[in-house]
Amino acid sequence: MGTFAEELERLVPEGRLRRKEPMEAHTTFRAGGPADYYVEPENGEMLWAVLDLCRQKGIPFYILGNGSNLLVGDLGYPGVMVAMGKDWSRVRADGCSVRAGAGALLSTVAKTALKNSLTGLEFAAGIPGTVGGAVVMNAGAYGSDMSAVLEQVTVLAPDGRILKLEKEALGLGYRRSCIQDQGYVVLEAEFGLESGQAGEIQAVMEDLAVRRRTRQPLEYPSAGSTFKRPEGYFAGKLIEEAGLKGLALGGAQVSEKHCGFVINRGQATAADILGLCRLVQKRVKEHTGVTLELEVKLLGDFGGHKYEAGDSDGNVRSRKDDCT
Repeated sequence: MGTFAEELERLVPEGRLRRKEPMEAHTTFRAGGPADYYVEPENGEMLWAVLDLCRQKGIPFYILGNGSNLLVGDLGYPGVMVAMGKDWSRVRADGCSVRAGAGALLSTVAKTALKNSLTGLEFAAGIPGTVGGAVVMNAGAYGSDMSAVLEQVTVLAPDGRILKLEKEALGLGYRRSCIQDQGYVVLEAEFGLESGQAGEIQAVMEDLAVRRRTRQPLEYPSAGSTFKRPEGYFAGKLIEEAGLKGLALGGAQVSEKHCGFVINRGQATAADILGLCRLVQKRVKEHTGVTLELEVKLLGDFGGHKYEAGDSDGNVRSRKDDCT
């Protein structure tokens, strides 16, 4: 038995394993320190072998998609970042179903649906995440989410079994599922759609794209909506009413176009971004009495605070009874 690094190198071929990989290159916030190890598994066997080694050695790991809902601390992530990239991005349509690998971009899946005149995924065309992350977070926009179109998800269980889970077994709720709680890794998802007219589907997608461009600060790095929607309120409206539009800390700023977005205006550190988020939470609480929760996941070392792969505020959840 060698060291963890030696065993990992035996499992992962050269070119698929990097050390001290800067996470600013792999998150849409364009901020964050290095991951100790960055692995791109080419198949299920390699994926399972890497995760099993991490569990045996007590090394933390995180399953990475497009990094569109993730903020990694400036001091990095002391573990293995497992990137589900192009080897996991196959998309194919069959009748009224679309199957997509965990690494497929939602925009690609939506375009495949359009190409096959299938309606139901129009809302997802502008979401910058991957299928895996979208399923885990039950991602959504414009009044719809993954729970409306998902039929079945194929996952890798901690014991190495490949399971096919129906939607009802996923514990889907607002920006959550039980997948991460159970230690599952999404491998593939199947979406059940309906036949439609390609012209009408494209028109809806184009309308939503215009709405995004005019209302969201797409010209700056961000993680999309930074805060969850409080029940009965809109986060952006609460932030604006608290007088926080344009509030800045270092290179981070509350967007002047949409107050629900914290953006990186240039060279923002993860500490800038998180610090501004905490300040917004504090001020909104003082002004309205409403507690805003982060939608963005926190991971790694922020200097004094270390976050594991828990929920958006770093608290590891234990809702295993939500899954069957």
